[in-house]
Amino acid sequence: MSVAAPQTLAARFAELARTDPHGVAVTCADQSITRAELERRSNQLARAYQQLGVTRDSFVTIGLPNGIEFVTAAIAAWKCGATPQPISAKLPGRETAAIIALARPSLVVGVAEEDAPGHQVVAAGFRPAADISDSPFDLGAAAALKAPTSGGSSGRPKLIVSADPATADALLPLAQVIGMADRDTVLITGPLYHNAPFTLTFCGLALGGHVVLMPRFDAADALASVQAHRVRWMYAVPTMMNRMWRLPERAGFDVGSLRVVMHMAAPCPAWLKHAWIEWLGAERVLELYAGTEMQAVTVVAGPEWLAHPGTVGRPVVGEMVVLDPDGAVLPPGEVGEVWMRRGEGMAGSYRYVGAEAQVREGGWESVGDMGWMDGEGYLYLADRKADMIHVGGANVYPAEIENALLEHPQVRSAVVIGVPHEDLGQVPHALVETERPLTEDELGSHLAERLARYKIPRSFERVDGPLRDEAGKVRRASLVAARTEPDR
Repeated sequence: MSVAAPQTLAARFAELARTDPHGVAVTCADQSITRAELERRSNQLARAYQQLGVTRDSFVTIGLPNGIEFVTAAIAAWKCGATPQPISAKLPGRETAAIIALARPSLVVGVAEEDAPGHQVVAAGFRPAADISDSPFDLGAAAALKAPTSGGSSGRPKLIVSADPATADALLPLAQVIGMADRDTVLITGPLYHNAPFTLTFCGLALGGHVVLMPRFDAADALASVQAHRVRWMYAVPTMMNRMWRLPERAGFDVGSLRVVMHMAAPCPAWLKHAWIEWLGAERVLELYAGTEMQAVTVVAGPEWLAHPGTVGRPVVGEMVVLDPDGAVLPPGEVGEVWMRRGEGMAGSYRYVGAEAQVREGGWESVGDMGWMDGEGYLYLADRKADMIHVGGANVYPAEIENALLEHPQVRSAVVIGVPHEDLGQVPHALVETERPLTEDELGSHLAERLARYKIPRSFERVDGPLRDEAGKVRRASLVAARTEPDR
């Protein structure tokens, strides 16, 4: 008895275009595209890409801002049997060139030619010749669904190449785990060059949904989009949640259509999670924890979180364990390094280009997160191992201080780094963005009510703009270097 081959993503999108040609597939700002038009454009673009040299299982580097053009380019790459390799459209030229040199793509989209020497490049706004056919086009599923980048704590670029092929089966089970439903309207608040917004966008499209992309995140615009499009499922990171929660006009928006708000990418302060649960109801707030590598995944819904405050859940994919530096399993409540695997003897979920995985015997891998488990197997995160500050022999986690700072009603964002200290080795230094000027005494008094004395920053630095990028990530290593290296 023969087994049917998995449906390629190209075939999935073509099927949806046939069954719902007039349905809106993607909206970004004031532009929208139907499923039929997205299918025609991506077919034509795929043929143009093939003529430009895109080959099966090669990478197509996409350096475009959020928008319909980005989505079309990724689908066109899949139709060629190639792998989309998204990067930020805002990267400095040197960083862009370093990633492209690592990826060695068959085509680069939306990047300046001088940043991709020796590679075929098409500019943003590229349109195929009018005589190129827009009829169905599908060269089969690429071996790798995606190849996003990550600099991690080192700042050195690496590619995280998915081991899942570009098939519908690579997306649909994840979509169901995170509460998406057929034909949902999905709001993506983050940049598509990051793994989560990229993956979730195509989960929504593969379910036949309407994906609403934000060109860039703005708290009021996000809530206005929920109201205008009757959004059912929304992605956010804690930084975004904090800004939406603090909007003076928040109560004026109708968010009753929301069935799920899923957050991830950074630890969420307990007070902020409680605030969203009180606002929307516990059943609507969902959290996911995983690395881009996807060795294992935890998911926790609001009611379960209330029973285990602070947890990121129990694994729903793969296995997790907390180990000490010698590799021994730690008892419940003790902080150690979080190690993950798909399962004993199972194939890996990714491969690195430009880095080596941190591995232990038995197939366990670490992405550098610290945490602990309770007696029921629920995982709680402390911080990144590389971000931990060693203060006179005590371990201090920046996330704990940042969460405490964010409880102050006048603090918009906060990042804590470790800086050298002659006596203690390191001490915390806080960078804060505030609604109004706050003195060090005000900030210190606020923290003294919440933290042990040795955790309180020895210095505060006021900044005028956001400290995290559009995906809620922070380049902590560069912040440290700028404040400790004399030639910067």
